Amino acid sequence: MSEVLYSSNPSMFKNNPIGFLFAILLIPVGVGLLILLIWHLQNKSSKLSITKGQILFEKGLLSKERSEISISRIRATRLKQSFFDRIFDVGTIEIFTSGDQPEIVAKGMPDPDLILSIIKSGQPT
Repeated sequence: MSEVLYSSNPSMFKNNPIGFLFAILLIPVGVGLLILLIWHLQNKSSKLSITKGQILFEKGLLSKERSEISISRIRATRLKQSFFDRIFDVGTIEIFTSGDQPEIVAKGMPDPDLILSIIKSGQPT
């Protein structure tokens, strides 16, 4: 197996700071811990990994969805960031191989510029 250049799960606080603070405020009511637990499990069940030759995106806790793409097959990438996403350095990465629909959509990923630079450095010119 190739050396892993990047591997991460979506961020909780950075991805939605207002929702995180709202969940913290709901802890005394008893609902906040449940919200945070479900949110944490959703974030930990998604993972984006990049090696020298391929990108792997896994999603799901009980049932898994796994997408593997060879970096040489990537035709386009797209980064979506709102104002707050830019402040907290998170974003949605979309990876296209062919057609109009992205093969991989990874939401709330930390260091999106790093992800794109790793992908571009692995592509043949």
